[in-house]
Amino acid sequence: MNGQIPQKPLINLLRGWPNPSLLPTTQIKAATAAALSDASVSVPALLYGPDPGYEPLREAIARWLSHFYQLKVPIGPKRICITGGASQNLACLLQVFSDPLHTKNIWLVSPTYFKVCPIFHDNAFHGRLRSVPEDEQGINVDFLRQRLRLADQKSSSVGNEPGQTLKGSAPWRKIYRHIVYAVPTFSNPSSRTMSLTRRQELVQVAREHDALVITDDVYDQLQWPAQKPENPPRLQHAILPRVIDIDRQLEGGTERQGADGFGNAVSNGSFSKIAAPGTRCGWAEGTERFTYALSQCGSSASGGAPSHMTSTFMTHLLTTGELDHHIYTTLQPSYARRYYSMMEAIAQHLLPLGVTLPQGDREVVGGYFLWFALPEPLLADDVGRHAREEENVMIGEGGLFAVAGDEGSKDLERQVRVCFSWEEEEKLSEGVARLARVINRMLNRLSDGDWSRIE
Repeated sequence: MNGQIPQKPLINLLRGWPNPSLLPTTQIKAATAAALSDASVSVPALLYGPDPGYEPLREAIARWLSHFYQLKVPIGPKRICITGGASQNLACLLQVFSDPLHTKNIWLVSPTYFKVCPIFHDNAFHGRLRSVPEDEQGINVDFLRQRLRLADQKSSSVGNEPGQTLKGSAPWRKIYRHIVYAVPTFSNPSSRTMSLTRRQELVQVAREHDALVITDDVYDQLQWPAQKPENPPRLQHAILPRVIDIDRQLEGGTERQGADGFGNAVSNGSFSKIAAPGTRCGWAEGTERFTYALSQCGSSASGGAPSHMTSTFMTHLLTTGELDHHIYTTLQPSYARRYYSMMEAIAQHLLPLGVTLPQGDREVVGGYFLWFALPEPLLADDVGRHAREEENVMIGEGGLFAVAGDEGSKDLERQVRVCFSWEEEEKLSEGVARLARVINRMLNRLSDGDWSRIE
């Protein structure tokens, strides 16, 4: 090739955005009009708000989550804190609950959502991000427990005092010794779902080592049967309890004897995947003591929680049922069709070439992404470059999802992430077919002994 992009239209299987046709523009317009035309709503919305966030939205989210996760004991609004979305709230969580002197490491499931690494770096954890491998059941808890034990032993051997911090003390604050980050359900990027047993084990190990487990629970509602049904059902309840639900209930829960009431898990929620990312609105769920501490983050305590006016719009969408209607009549069926289309193309074009996918025995799948391994000895960086140059297709090469700065984040060089949420539905099969042509050409060059043309 001469290095020029061919004249084929771009197919972007890297971008993890919702297709514009799936945005609830009409519903948000109606919600905005309803909120701004009611002075009892619009006036408070245009002023400073409470630190934990707009109370009606906190109440609506609590009811909505209690129903979706089928909680035997419904949660109350005091367990909810309104945020500016999952990424913004991750920064706030680190500001309140971590300290660069006391908190030893950040433990991330590998492969990880690559854009979280700079957030940890911004909070002075550069060089202290550690990868934890996952298998077909999710996070490798045995590996995590062993490494946490070693980290604590190392800290004790160099004389670090447990109470040493750089941040000032506050009666409402807790600083955790470790932070664990995961996307348990339909993970980005690996698409895996963490098993119930691993979720339970993760809570236990977090309690053993004074760790806070931060989970991005942002894809849970985007789910459908793994096998294409004749009449697709609406899946209106979660397939598994969240890590925070397990922390709330397991062995006496967060109020068990000897516990401090903060818990060892927080659920990071967002309207970005189920409504629109431009709303920049989400929520955190934790114990009442935890969410109060989160609400006292300096940026929230100065003028109130973020997305205050947007919260009134989202309240309308929740309380009128419009959000659920959008999820179950637009998002679930649309993403399911996209998923089935891409999977059929993978089965037709990629599996015969030796590509393999994880967790093939699941009954329910979801999210935005598919993750697969290339046939040996192909490397994702080489395939990605040839796909761009020869077929004008963009994919996510596995190395992009490594835990930044951790040499233990390996075995990703042959992995690929593709997204089915962004491109037009009819382009997904074509994108996979183009990628297959690239892989097939590279394998043929290898069989001919021409290594130079795959690098």
